[in-house]
Amino acid sequence: MADESEQTVQAALAGELRLLEPEVRASPARVLELLDPEFTEIGASGRRWDAESILTVTSAGTVSSESPVNVSDMTGVVLAPGIVHLTYFADHQGRRSWRSSLWRLTETGWRMYFHQGTPTD
Repeated sequence: MADESEQTVQAALAGELRLLEPEVRASPARVLELLDPEFTEIGASGRRWDAESILTVTSAGTVSSESPVNVSDMTGVVLAPGIVHLTYFADHQGRRSWRSSLWRLTETGWRMYFHQGTPTD
């Protein structure tokens, strides 16, 4: 059972890291493959986002290979079958935040259902 939980968490972690890759973020089709149709986010700014509004930001090139998002302390836990909660610390151009996301297993694979960023010093 521990191996199955670890594989489940690793699948969600892989999806999260793909969403941070500049080449994935630049492709609306690739971003949509990783976002749940019911996706919502509460950003570090306090703004509420949905999949459509996220596509506007991600396709604008806010993350590039010259200024990647640096991730540390990423951990995950299976909350229920097909549901994984991830947390990690992100630093993007000096903007530091704790991140939390929920991933759920769908017919098409693991997709991010919810994401939240909380600014930190």
